[in-house]
Amino acid sequence: MRTRTVFVHGIDELRVELARLVAERGAESVGLVPTMGALHAGHTALMEAAVAENAVVAASLFVNPLQFDRQEDFDTYPRDLTGDMEIFERGGVDLVFAPSVEEMYPGFPDAPAIGVSSGEMGRVLEGASRPGHFDGMATVVAKLFQIFMPKGADLRAYFGEKDAQQLMIVKRMVADLSIPVTVRPVKTQREPSGLALSSRNQLLSEAEKESATVLSRALLVLADRARAGEDWGLDELRALIDATDDVELDHLLVVDPTTLRPTDRVPGLALVAARVGAARLIDNMMIEGPDGD
Repeated sequence: MRTRTVFVHGIDELRVELARLVAERGAESVGLVPTMGALHAGHTALMEAAVAENAVVAASLFVNPLQFDRQEDFDTYPRDLTGDMEIFERGGVDLVFAPSVEEMYPGFPDAPAIGVSSGEMGRVLEGASRPGHFDGMATVVAKLFQIFMPKGADLRAYFGEKDAQQLMIVKRMVADLSIPVTVRPVKTQREPSGLALSSRNQLLSEAEKESATVLSRALLVLADRARAGEDWGLDELRALIDATDDVELDHLLVVDPTTLRPTDRVPGLALVAARVGAARLIDNMMIEGPDGD
């Protein structure tokens, strides 16, 4: 039976509490849900998956400054510590690590001096629009994996499929650096309108939320056309998105799901990104051919 959530702010304290939970429960695995807070149903789905598979479930709550190429975006990123704590409690999370920037990067902004490069995978698509974002993401995730690595138990980390490029980079980093972590993808959660859940949705007005549904609708049309063996009509769909009020398209394309390189073959991963009002939103969908290929 799970007990009340423990919240810690220091790395040493986190390791002590994690070791205690693993020992008390004889846990064979720990589930980790890394977050930047502003939690929503998508994060709840990650917690549910972790609770279902692990005797101990932990999470991080850290708005990582290394992932932001603009100070304005970092400053305006939604934060709701009280609401997040309640969601962690309801989600059955045993242990939450909520460090300060100084705890994670002593000497910041002059640190860290050494980080993780996301390589070519981190310089295209979202990485081209947000230089350095994926290097910052990979650096903090690698550090979190080291901090949460339990003694005598396996570590499983849960990431949403909505952030497809992030998920692929984390998987590649784990493989390339031989980090003993199992990465568990969890399906994208959506609002009834079809809009993919995102912490940044909190920055949208109701009118902007309605406009943002053009992203998922374009992906659905693309998937239907691919299944029917029809021309994808990407230029038409790009024009549709760009013509929508409050929406400025960054990219809509189909890539190989293992390399992120553009492709005209199926199966493929359709990716879309756009600025809607003050928020930058992303979404994706796997597309298949008439025979499910």
